[in-house]
Amino acid sequence: MKILLKILGGIIVLLLFCVACGYGYLMFAYPAVPPPTAFEIEATPERLARGKYLNDHVVGCTTCHTRRDWTKFSGPVMEDRLGSGGESFNLGPAGMLYSKNITPAAIGSWSDGDLLRAVTQGVSKDGTAMFPLMPYPHFGAMDQEDVHAVLAYIRSLKAIENTPPAGKLSFPLNLIVRTIPKSNTFGKRPPRADKVAYGQYMTKAALCGDCHTASVSGTPMPGMEFAGSVEGADNWQFVETGYRVRAANITPDANTGIGSWTEMQFIDKFKGFETATNTTLAEYERANNTVMPITAYAGMTRDDLAAIYAYLRTLKPVTNRVEKFPDAK
Repeated sequence: MKILLKILGGIIVLLLFCVACGYGYLMFAYPAVPPPTAFEIEATPERLARGKYLNDHVVGCTTCHTRRDWTKFSGPVMEDRLGSGGESFNLGPAGMLYSKNITPAAIGSWSDGDLLRAVTQGVSKDGTAMFPLMPYPHFGAMDQEDVHAVLAYIRSLKAIENTPPAGKLSFPLNLIVRTIPKSNTFGKRPPRADKVAYGQYMTKAALCGDCHTASVSGTPMPGMEFAGSVEGADNWQFVETGYRVRAANITPDANTGIGSWTEMQFIDKFKGFETATNTTLAEYERANNTVMPITAYAGMTRDDLAAIYAYLRTLKPVTNRVEKFPDAK
């Protein structure tokens, strides 16, 4: 019996040693990205204008990094808190995250290299790995000049003192997240004359596929690209209101997607919300509200929206009828 206990004790010690070694390696070797590059982004008027356009109407940095007013249609950002963080993201069993303060009050000590690494490779100034809810894999594939323009604009935001709550990822995701950041490879923005290629670039920059593709535990479902939500898949839920909203099918399926839409109808769907009413919604209207910041996307140029439409028309049609507001009465 004593021999058996010694053997079991030895096995337990060996297992604990292996776990400790594995944990140590994970902490030492990851996140596996290079150190930030030493450089400065010149804030030219042209770069600031491009950065503001991309931020406000395409990539939406301040849309996520600002509290949104869910009593209004499309949850517009609270302008007096622009960039100060605090918007909550309920990941269900995976945890809860809050957007960070990205005004100069919080990132004023960050170098441009620190910012670029965080936005394109997912590693904070202090070496913390970011969960890809912050879509650094997409931003890391954008044209480098576009990313520089956005960062130049973010630097120009008004400094607002605010410390959002600390987010928390559940085990083992809190360890796995360290392995997700990777070195990036910048792409090139296609010429506008190549309408479909340019539309694909803008679609990825606007993160359309992230919300409009059904996923399970964060993994996109094969064959459901841009086809909207399905039962059993992850669905957005407003933490503030408690109402669910499911992403629409935007593949060119004629019956359940946008296959019957003309280019003009697609553009007008956005442009109709370019001038927000800012009206407070009644409770029953909030059940039909949308998490999509369409009032922000409405500021895209008609040419950019037309290019996105052209690209979406090239996708494989997927038949998937979505009940977008399942809690609406």
